Amino acid sequence: MVDAVTILAVALLVGGVVGTVVPLVPGGLLSLAGLGVYWWGSGFSDPGTITLAVLALLGVLTVVVELFGGSIAARAGGASWVTSAAAAVVGILLMVVTGPVGLLVGLFGTVFVLEFVRNGELEGSTRSAVYTTAGVLASTAVQVLLTVSILLGFLVAVVLF
Repeated sequence: MVDAVTILAVALLVGGVVGTVVPLVPGGLLSLAGLGVYWWGSGFSDPGTITLAVLALLGVLTVVVELFGGSIAARAGGASWVTSAAAAVVGILLMVVTGPVGLLVGLFGTVFVLEFVRNGELEGSTRSAVYTTAGVLASTAVQVLLTVSILLGFLVAVVLF
């Protein structure tokens, strides 16, 4: 028989996967919450310590990728930290108004314009903007893979063992 704690934990873990593709929903934190709820509900005994540590590490890695993936990509493309921060703010504001397309357009446009003003280089500004936009998309893909891994690892640990 499945108890309420297990249902809640699985719901949080599934919410973590969904949260990685839905803007402004903290997928990694939901996955960590699901692990914590189940661990607490089992009296801190299930899943085992090693399994819990590995899954929690994946959850923390997901949070790090969620928070810093786009900024790291922007820096790799040559954008400054100020440009990265401004692009994040503009992207989030546009996402709230226009959805995910606004996020991508806002990131690309902000990085391109600010880097062009800073350096006066069309090619460099374009490269930075493309890296930033691709980095945000790649960050989302990595988050999905990590949260799916957490969900599947949890189900294997709880159901099979």
